[in-house]
Amino acid sequence: MKLYSLSVLYKGNSKAILLKAAYDVSSFSFFQRSSVQEFMTFTSQLIVERSEKGSRASVKEQEYLCHVYVRNDNLAGVVIADNEYPSRVAFTLLEKVLDEFSKQVDKIDWPVGSPATIHYAALDSYLSRYQNPREADPMTKVQAELDETKIILHNTMESLLERGEKLDDLVSKSEVLGTQSKAFYKTARKQNSCCDIM
Repeated sequence: MKLYSLSVLYKGNSKAILLKAAYDVSSFSFFQRSSVQEFMTFTSQLIVERSEKGSRASVKEQEYLCHVYVRNDNLAGVVIADNEYPSRVAFTLLEKVLDEFSKQVDKIDWPVGSPATIHYAALDSYLSRYQNPREADPMTKVQAELDETKIILHNTMESLLERGEKLDDLVSKSEVLGTQSKAFYKTARKQNSCCDIM
């Protein structure tokens, strides 16, 4: 599970304007990083331009998922992640970032802003904190703990069943042993009965 990009944009009448973005392109080769970053910016702008106000969507492109949230006030956020990253966590992240951004940056600056003029530094910390969705999102953490408990319980039940099967085998063997023991005991009594001392 990996997050590659977190962007805040303004959805204008004709095009989307990038206001601020954070990228993690460390998994790409050094010579590809700038091209990958430009492509992520282009994709984010294109997705916001084609999305309706007040909508959330996930767009799949090869092994990547682009999660977009466009608010009714034209503020938009895009997360680019791999296929394994949970959608719910991505949209929770977008909602948090957009709420915080709208409180810290004046609405007047949105239509004319750019990454150089907008002062909002939290994107990098959000991008690094949400790399592990289990740690960042309480619901995902609880779900992971439940899954672990379920696996442990399942393994315990299997071992109990195996133990139960082994006990059944022992019980059946003891029943056989019981009849053989009784026969041995009777034979031994008969053998010893000839030598009674008075």
